[in-house]
Amino acid sequence: MAEWIDDLRKVVQINSHTANKEGVDAVGRVFRRWLEELGYESEVHPRELIGDHLHFRSRRGEGERILLLGHLDTVFPPGTFEGFRVDDEWVYGPGVCDMKGGNVVAVEALRRLHRRFGEIRNIDVLFVSDEETGSDDSRMLTGELARDYDTCFVFEAAGPQMNVVVGRKGIGTFEIEIEGKAAHAGTSYALGIDANLEAARKLERLVALTDLERGTTVNVGRIEGGLGANTISPRARLLLELRYADHTERERLLEALEKITAEAYVPGTRSRLSGRIQRDVMEPEERQEELIRAMERLSGQTLPTEKRGGVSDANLVAAAGTLTLDGLGPYGDGDHTDKERALKKSFDERIELMSAVLVRHQEKGSIV
Repeated sequence: MAEWIDDLRKVVQINSHTANKEGVDAVGRVFRRWLEELGYESEVHPRELIGDHLHFRSRRGEGERILLLGHLDTVFPPGTFEGFRVDDEWVYGPGVCDMKGGNVVAVEALRRLHRRFGEIRNIDVLFVSDEETGSDDSRMLTGELARDYDTCFVFEAAGPQMNVVVGRKGIGTFEIEIEGKAAHAGTSYALGIDANLEAARKLERLVALTDLERGTTVNVGRIEGGLGANTISPRARLLLELRYADHTERERLLEALEKITAEAYVPGTRSRLSGRIQRDVMEPEERQEELIRAMERLSGQTLPTEKRGGVSDANLVAAAGTLTLDGLGPYGDGDHTDKERALKKSFDERIELMSAVLVRHQEKGSIV
């Protein structure tokens, strides 16, 4: 049985739900031992309530600097989806594709590199602990570190045709709080200022910002407001998410969001906007094409590309200006469900790919 299967079993059997600091740190210690055996120096960024972020540094030398990026956490709380099993084609368990499997691909490629060269130069690794909850804590660390690297490979799952991810939508989460005026609906209806009605009118305008042809969606996922059927609503709240495929759409959405919040469609209401862009868009670029063609020549594999509506920490690295490719992990499906699985042969393909690419880097100081 392939060595990577035993490694994957070891980390998958440890629960590492984002809120389970003890479990996330336990997984981190396993990866830390494996990478220190390859000569890496570990820099631990300790956290009190979530798992520690881990930055592994290789020896420095001439040539381009590469960052391999992954996350240690999963979405499954203890007792909800646990265990690891294997059949002829698939491996099953929490994180086999999202993304303990991707992390194992990276480590196995580095092992092959170490066996060949005896040491690893200019290839560092970053594993964060809170990606599944939006990287609220690690985003600044990732963005700052990314500026020190020429290229970043992110080991989220590959696409169904072993696609490499070259683009991801940007995402923002916002809240609009609306203040009206309470009044008895039977005796003093005209004295009230209906915050719920204002919310409804804002809702229509927000949803109208969606443009599917441009890849833009605005979703008001939660509405709260009012006190009871006999009271004009004194307050309401809209919780919304926006996703966009390019920077032009981001600016259009943010401008419209400010305008819709500021305008009172029901006279007398007042509204306040809060929230932010969580991860900015990762747009495809020409440098990616050149890198992918070089990777195909080195590995003998064909690497189709895709853009995804979901986000990852690749968004953060790309926003820092670093050349970024995502989807370098194995192919799998059922992620974020108890049917999560990953295709066994895809591990071997990705390990072969990354080994060939990183060998070239160690020999020539660059990939292209």
